[in-house]
Amino acid sequence: MSHTSHATRSSIYLLVLTSLLLAVLGCTLDIGGPQAPGQPIPLDVQAGDQVRQSWQSAIAGAAIDGQVRVMLNETQLTGFLVERFEGDDNSLLSNPQVYLRQGEIQIYGIAQRAMLRGSILIAVKPEITEQGEIRFEISQAKIGPVPAPSALRGTISSLLTEAFTGSIGTLATGIRITSLVITDGEMAIVGELR
Repeated sequence: MSHTSHATRSSIYLLVLTSLLLAVLGCTLDIGGPQAPGQPIPLDVQAGDQVRQSWQSAIAGAAIDGQVRVMLNETQLTGFLVERFEGDDNSLLSNPQVYLRQGEIQIYGIAQRAMLRGSILIAVKPEITEQGEIRFEISQAKIGPVPAPSALRGTISSLLTEAFTGSIGTLATGIRITSLVITDGEMAIVGELR
């Protein structure tokens, strides 16, 4: 009887172990990561257009005094980033949020690959070069508990460069940036026509 009892217990242990293994394989492992720097930013599906319109209005206004003034907020930049990631099935970042805090652009989101899931926080410090162009210095980048891969850093840098110096920003329109201030959820960019 003890041999049968031992075999039954072994079968039960094997069944429990197999069930646990199958449950783990079917689930996503959350590796944690940094917390969002603030409350969730409301998603506005037209915010990407608002970023483009802000630049166009600033250029039109520059005809009066030669000064370009652009104000952007967290909702607009979050919408712009969501729009850019929307059609990319290979995107590492989902549910991006853009926070404008402490002189930095802080991008928070969720990353998932295979069975691993974690939060991402990338802090970007914009700087103005001597030529009046905006350059982005990534001061922090974490995915879960580890540093973010360089590919993600490059993607974020490219998206920000497009937003501020690409077809809708300063290089394409011939603007020399003279100041850029980030505070309390807003970014103010001032420049002059070249």
